[in-house]
Amino acid sequence: MPLRITSAPVAGIKKNRKSNSTRPRPSLFAAYARRKASASSVNAPRYNCTDDDQGKLSDLGLSRYIPETAHVTDVVQALQYIRSTMFDGLPQRVGMNSIRIAEVLNLRRSLPPLASVAHIHTLLDAPTKVEKEIIELVSTGRVRRLIVPGRGNDAAGLGECLVLTEEWNRLVQDSNNLEASLKDVFQQVLSRVGNNPAIPGSAFTVPEYMALVRAGFLVSSSSLAQGSSSIASLPTLPTSPTVAAAASRTSPHDATSDVPVVDHSTSVNAPTLFLSLPNTGPYLRLLSASRSHLLSLLERSGARETPLYLLRDRWDGAIENGQSLSVAKRTRGEFTGVLPGRTKKWKQLYGMSFRWAVEEALGAGLIELFDTGSVGPGVRSL
Repeated sequence: MPLRITSAPVAGIKKNRKSNSTRPRPSLFAAYARRKASASSVNAPRYNCTDDDQGKLSDLGLSRYIPETAHVTDVVQALQYIRSTMFDGLPQRVGMNSIRIAEVLNLRRSLPPLASVAHIHTLLDAPTKVEKEIIELVSTGRVRRLIVPGRGNDAAGLGECLVLTEEWNRLVQDSNNLEASLKDVFQQVLSRVGNNPAIPGSAFTVPEYMALVRAGFLVSSSSLAQGSSSIASLPTLPTSPTVAAAASRTSPHDATSDVPVVDHSTSVNAPTLFLSLPNTGPYLRLLSASRSHLLSLLERSGARETPLYLLRDRWDGAIENGQSLSVAKRTRGEFTGVLPGRTKKWKQLYGMSFRWAVEEALGAGLIELFDTGSVGPGVRSL
């Protein structure tokens, strides 16, 4: 058979069509049905503020995170630690004007150097050792006791507090509301009563008593016990012979006042005075505000418990920091967080440290720390 070969099948010239590479590739999500976003989904928050999806954390027992990281070994170090760590330092970009910064610094400077015994126990976590050391320090005169209850609720106060004697003497000498002679009389009475936080009312004359009350170094038992169930049971102390000598300056009736002065011969019925420190009221208000704020942050979690690091982020707020990433974002004009001065930590709590607030609430029995085994220490509201 003859072989017939023609060029017919290939004679036509085909035009080069555009390559399929220029055609857009189908999306990986093309198979899924498209749906227009509803108004509810657009306005929905990025995260659930109540953290209901978090659930309960695993509990491996109480945590020793606070005493293991406090780095204090005795009561004196604990007192100094509590005094020095109450507030955070001012950041470089605080977001407050000079007047507000001055208010913050002045309030910090005016607060009394108090430390509750419960706070000290939280740091050291050795009850027997701490109590023995406190008794020794008080008996030797290095530390003085104070009773600071709350107003209307004992849980809002500090209870039994300690103050270094050197700090106490410094406050007395630096007070502008006391005369030099009254400062000496007050120091003599303090040395006579020893470690007792109560002083018989006949130890001072009426003008001296009123001056010390106005200066904030004394408070009457009636006003201290108003709304507090723990002070009403304290007995009225009789005047000791050493303190009665100080009452010899009094007379049955002071010529400059209509209030009768109790003579030392009837000092058994004299009202009891309690030691105090100036600006204890603002200190208690700030403490109550910090406790309330901390508990409100815990209530954002459905189970009223959350990891410690997450609670710290809530306490500090979504603030910008000095890290290189935040600086680069700020340079590009991107959002890096609000300034610290606009957060509640600085507007109402004057920059109170998160760790200090946790330690104080832990000592007051409002929260507890527990080991989770996965996300670090957890915090639970009681």
